[in-house]
Amino acid sequence: MITKEKIDRINALARKSRTAEGLTEAEKEEQAALRQEYLEAVRTNLVSQLEHTVIQTPDGRRIPLKKKP
Repeated sequence: MITKEKIDRINALARKSRTAEGLTEAEKEEQAALRQEYLEAVRTNLVSQLEHTVIQTPDGRRIPLKKKP
């Protein structure tokens, strides 16, 4: 799970990377790991949302979305 503190750290590293100082190798690795964790959280949330989505037809039937193979 991604926390507010982790998002703040991602943003702080992004701001620092745009300065003349740049990021150290350790900070670059931390940034990559945090970004990967963030993307995994977004993907998980999206999949969960889509699994609970239904399509309602004009005749009132509710059809759940199916996973593509």
